[in-house]
Amino acid sequence: MLEEAGEVLENMLKASCLPLGFIVFLPAVLLLVAPPLPAADAAHEFTVYRMQQYDLQGQPYGTRNAVLNTEARTIDADVLSRRCVLMRLLDFSYERYQRALRQSAGAVVIILPRAMAAVPQDVIRQFMEIEPEMLAMETIVPVYFAVEDDALLSIYEQTQAASTSQGSASAAEVLLHTATANGFQMVTSGVQSKAVSDWLITSVEGRLTGLGGEDLPTIVIVAHYDAFGVAPWLSHGADSNGSGISVLLELTRLFSRLYTYKRTHAAYNLLFFASGGGKFNYQGTKRWLEDNLDHTDSSLLQDNVAFVLCLDTLGRGNSLHLHVSKPPREGTLQHSFLRELETVAAHQFPEVRFSMVHKKINLAEDILAWEHERFAIRRLPAFTLSHLESHRDGQRSSIMDVRSRVDSKTLTRNTRLIAEALTRVIYNLTEKVSPRPLPCRPPTRPDHGRFPAADPAGTAGLGDGLADRPAAGRPAGGQGRHVPQHVAAPPRPLPEGGQAAPRQGRQAGP
Repeated sequence: MLEEAGEVLENMLKASCLPLGFIVFLPAVLLLVAPPLPAADAAHEFTVYRMQQYDLQGQPYGTRNAVLNTEARTIDADVLSRRCVLMRLLDFSYERYQRALRQSAGAVVIILPRAMAAVPQDVIRQFMEIEPEMLAMETIVPVYFAVEDDALLSIYEQTQAASTSQGSASAAEVLLHTATANGFQMVTSGVQSKAVSDWLITSVEGRLTGLGGEDLPTIVIVAHYDAFGVAPWLSHGADSNGSGISVLLELTRLFSRLYTYKRTHAAYNLLFFASGGGKFNYQGTKRWLEDNLDHTDSSLLQDNVAFVLCLDTLGRGNSLHLHVSKPPREGTLQHSFLRELETVAAHQFPEVRFSMVHKKINLAEDILAWEHERFAIRRLPAFTLSHLESHRDGQRSSIMDVRSRVDSKTLTRNTRLIAEALTRVIYNLTEKVSPRPLPCRPPTRPDHGRFPAADPAGTAGLGDGLADRPAAGRPAGGQGRHVPQHVAAPPRPLPEGGQAAPRQGRQAGP
């Protein structure tokens, strides 16, 4: 600041005919007559959330730095070098973000609105598309996110006014503003980040044993429970993949009721798996497969797997896509399940547009497209059900994926559709019963032969509980017959943010 004021003063001395004594005296008078700041306004502390930093398979992602102590500016300022650049979400763009990095900004703070549901959809969609690009660009500039409050908004508006005036004012006006305006020094209280050497992945497995012999076919139902976004502590993952876990738990509840009674105890083993590390190339699923296929002689995955159904992002829209690495052959159980999904969608839920999407596995990619590819690599028949048509959709890894973006009615409908199709396959009802919806009330006695259907309140409640807490603070445990805990090759996530305390004071001239 002193250097800038010195340059302004020098230019004024060269261009002005005013006496030197007057020029030097003016800032001193302004400083003397300026009212002092109230003590309460001297500093404001607010929580910031740092951008992801991790290495995955040797490739670095995100920001490499955490410490900042620089003066605040908005993106409208002409000079951003060694400044903390403040940007609101409504004004954010990838071009502006790159401009701050090119000018060697000291830090970038992106201010998010308190009510994300009120943000226009085009702004949300644009930011979802930008997030992966921000992570893919390794930078040494600390990048933080903050949730807007009244004090932070006031700081932003004052900083924006100062940044704008310096770009359009005359030299005298700049000097006057330099002497009288409020300035803000952004300081983080945290220390430099350190890599996490051992990252614990917790996965939960449960099973329902079928009725009959030992060599019964097994149907595996899988969903990963963690979320991902540009800032870990702001990643709620309401749709991806809180909705998938909600459907998994509801299917567990429904079929556990059916398997309680001998009349409805099917001749299929059902294996339920809630996997961890899904957003880090499905590391939890990879380790689970290794444990069950390579390190043990007795596993349901080794015997007779009919198919593996992976659930991913099912809480929005009127489309359902079955993603496959290899189209199922006719006469197989996976082909029967595909046909039942089509039949149930056409007769019971005509508003649903169902399709099969075929995509071969690309082993050259650093990250697999869908979770079923982990199983397909191990030659297990598998597919993923999602309302997303492409694995590259930004909704799968965004801090914008909050509870308000999940439609409870859509989530319940998709749960009913999946439960209906699974029931018709498991109980061999494809040719015997017309595709009418299952009754909504559970059986009062075993001999009624009614099937329990999806509970709308239960499904929505599960989604609420998962989405209300960000993934970084969400419990990773649960109840089940087996809870494997794995220490994976660490992607080295560093989610913790710090406290940013801008220090406010009068800026003096030379």
